[in-house]
Amino acid sequence: MSLSLSLLRANLGAWVVSLLILASWFGVSGSTQKIGRGYRLVAIGRSPGGEGLAGVLQVKQSTGKYGPDIRQLKFFVRHETEDRLRVYITDDDQERWEVPYDLLPRERVPQTKPASSSGSLNLPAGEFSGEKLVFTYKADPFGFTVKRKSDGQILFDTNAGAGDPYNSLVFKDQYLEISTRLPGGAAIYGLGENTQPGGIRLRPNDPYTLYTTDISAINLNMDLYGSHPFYMDLRNVNGEPSAHGVLLLNSNGMDVVYRGTSLTYKAIGGVLDFYFFSGPTPLGVVDQYTSLIGRPAPMPYWAFGFHQCRWGYQNISVVESVVEAYQKARIPLDVIWNDDDHMDAAKDFTLDPVNYPRAKLLAFLEKIHAQGMKYIVLIDPGIAVNESYGVFVRGMAADVFIKYGGKPYLAQVWPGPVYFPDFLSPSGVSWWVDEIDRFHELVPVDGLWIDMNEVSNFCTGQCEMPTAAHPCPVPNSDTPWICCLVCKNITETRWDEPPYKINASGSQVPLGFKTIATSATHYGGVLEYNAHSLYGFSQAVATRRALQGLQGKRPFILTRSTFVGSGALAAHWTGDNKGTWEDLRYSISTMLNFGIFGMPMVGSDICGFYPAPTEELCNRWIELGAFYPFSRDHSNLHSPRQELYLWDSVAASARNALGLRYRLLPYLYTLSYEAHTTGAPIARPLFFSFPNFTEAYGLSTQFLLGRGVMVSPVLEQGATAVKALFPPGTWYNLFDLRKTVSAEDGQYVTLDAPLNEINVHVHQNTILPMQQGGMRSKEARATPFTLVVAFPLGAAVGEASGGVFVDDDERPEMKLEDGQSTYATFYATLQNGTVRVWSDVAHGSFALQQELIIEKVTLVGVSGAGRGLSIEVDGEALSDLAGARFLELNPRSLMVEIGGLALPLGKNFSLTWRMEIGS
Repeated sequence: MSLSLSLLRANLGAWVVSLLILASWFGVSGSTQKIGRGYRLVAIGRSPGGEGLAGVLQVKQSTGKYGPDIRQLKFFVRHETEDRLRVYITDDDQERWEVPYDLLPRERVPQTKPASSSGSLNLPAGEFSGEKLVFTYKADPFGFTVKRKSDGQILFDTNAGAGDPYNSLVFKDQYLEISTRLPGGAAIYGLGENTQPGGIRLRPNDPYTLYTTDISAINLNMDLYGSHPFYMDLRNVNGEPSAHGVLLLNSNGMDVVYRGTSLTYKAIGGVLDFYFFSGPTPLGVVDQYTSLIGRPAPMPYWAFGFHQCRWGYQNISVVESVVEAYQKARIPLDVIWNDDDHMDAAKDFTLDPVNYPRAKLLAFLEKIHAQGMKYIVLIDPGIAVNESYGVFVRGMAADVFIKYGGKPYLAQVWPGPVYFPDFLSPSGVSWWVDEIDRFHELVPVDGLWIDMNEVSNFCTGQCEMPTAAHPCPVPNSDTPWICCLVCKNITETRWDEPPYKINASGSQVPLGFKTIATSATHYGGVLEYNAHSLYGFSQAVATRRALQGLQGKRPFILTRSTFVGSGALAAHWTGDNKGTWEDLRYSISTMLNFGIFGMPMVGSDICGFYPAPTEELCNRWIELGAFYPFSRDHSNLHSPRQELYLWDSVAASARNALGLRYRLLPYLYTLSYEAHTTGAPIARPLFFSFPNFTEAYGLSTQFLLGRGVMVSPVLEQGATAVKALFPPGTWYNLFDLRKTVSAEDGQYVTLDAPLNEINVHVHQNTILPMQQGGMRSKEARATPFTLVVAFPLGAAVGEASGGVFVDDDERPEMKLEDGQSTYATFYATLQNGTVRVWSDVAHGSFALQQELIIEKVTLVGVSGAGRGLSIEVDGEALSDLAGARFLELNPRSLMVEIGGLALPLGKNFSLTWRMEIGS
């Protein structure tokens, strides 16, 4: 729930906003004026511990633009792993702000003075080589490059030439600038969160500003809810694809200027703390990145079911009726949510005694929990200033709130006047954990939704309580987002009015606009100026700590504001969108970006948050949204209801698309395990599996689930067909395996897409684990398995592979361990008319205890026409062939189904059959 800035800004109109952004960007951030005169290297040598390279830099000539240059810098370079290089530059004399090490754990920078130095002012260029990456430096002016050893490609190059629109290095107290040149053909992805109208591939001269802000996701090319200063660079040189990643770990606001042949960072504080990831595959880059920032959080199985939410379920009876209506419509539903409707006057950790009385709510939860359903509620960070409110009283006693001028900083959100908890404070975290524990005793919720945590404030500046003559409106008024505090702008500090204005909100608004004043302070005197973009991240850290202590279950948290590493804590939805065809399309790019950011459990509000979708749009949105990793319908108080059962046609689309999703739950859950162990995104751009297929580098209208399932949605009004790009190989329609697409070299194909249908295909060489589906994930996961084995169409020789992970998803850890989980890897070969399918099972006891079985094996694409001569299971002939079907796909290939099996998932098996091949 958030309509504060969202509604205000939405009224501008998207095209007006875009013009304002571009005018601001080219007028200020896109300026070709060079800043600074660079630095020279005056000392270099091994760091004292010998683990890296340390050096000292001196400014060549101080300049006054954006403040004086810092006279002397120190830097540290270390190959932290064989595929990760760190380059760290900071003030040599004074400690500077950086992302706290206890918040985002990583290796600490050692004392960076060189153990020995040449002492020369005219040092030659040199290099510092690791196993896969090489750091090369130039002394005067100082610049460095990072090169990949295997192919010699220069991945990052800060050396500036006379004709470049930037200098090598600028380091002032509130303005840091550094650039890299890029080859013109490089495809760049990342640098978010923002809504990118051009798709997932970054476009030169579009603005990229990072500063967490409560702005509706309908606003294009603006700094939205999250800050992720990470990008992936994908190149194809002479037919050889390679990818690498770059992270600037800095929480201060920044502009990033991407010109196509160069990229310039302009940060307003902190340090330059770069991490370079060698790749060379896209999956390798995300693996290396998440090994640093934290692997994606393990998700409970039920989280991959369908979720329903609305801001405006005015009482518990309405929620009950929604659940019953989904059941009656035979549309799967796993999780029901409440926005702030359950709260007493919008106060966190409370229940409305009239509309959500505890006894009635507990009876409802007991009923849905018995069915395998879950219940999640929203909490906002703003704590109502109310002496009769226990949460507030305990917070004041523990001194947990962010301060301004020695007193808690006063703001306004949904409850009216609020204070914001400080999650950088140990006592703030402890208080938050205790409040969640108390609330869970009141209501046994199954997860928490942390919203408005950019942080959002309906007022700006230094505020005081209103007078009795002009009180704040009650929380349930028609316009609670209109500021009613007595406020004044803060302009006297350099934190509130820094010398360089980032392109905040697309129009260089003050940094404290509709948020916490940047001169406010956190625990230990930390300025909001520095820590602003960490607020949602730090709240997720505290929330996860709280939920991990409850009943020993795996936590589920949904957060709006995110930072580097948030994926290790929570899921994300893409915020306030509109029920438009454009927003439907934008949702794909944002989802794919978050997979690259190491936050794979992501999705958008299905059918749009506001104002109202058309029936046709909602059909197409549930068809797409059924395949978001996080699949939730969510709408706004001021919009008409849009539950999927309200239109017969949408209900039909939901049953079809969610029906397939629920059959694919074992696959999705296995992808979640792979994400947790390797960082691999659940939803991926096509180039992740086909990096040599350059036609897919900018594709933002289709995506993969895992490596081999492709979703090709309808994204245009009135369309009954979709033009889809197929990478090379054979693709089989998962709704009807007899429908195939063979793309020898990759090509666009026009597919039929009637209103209630979406095209989902599985690629050749894949073994896909599926189950029979159901109305709840708990029900679906107990059904027998089918293995779909896909060979190239008409293949006489082929192979395929896949796997499935199963566990008790309530356990906090998601790991392969005897008695608690099982991983079965599947293989298949086709040669000389003989097909063999077998498994290799790790820790099979859990699957055996659960009595999970494989009931059917479906093979598609085998060459010829005929019937099975013999089928053997573990070396013994299958006596009953009644479950075997042979269907002709075309004159050259077959689909073979062998049913009636009872192969234990937890035990190795081998299934072999010989085919009588016809001509």
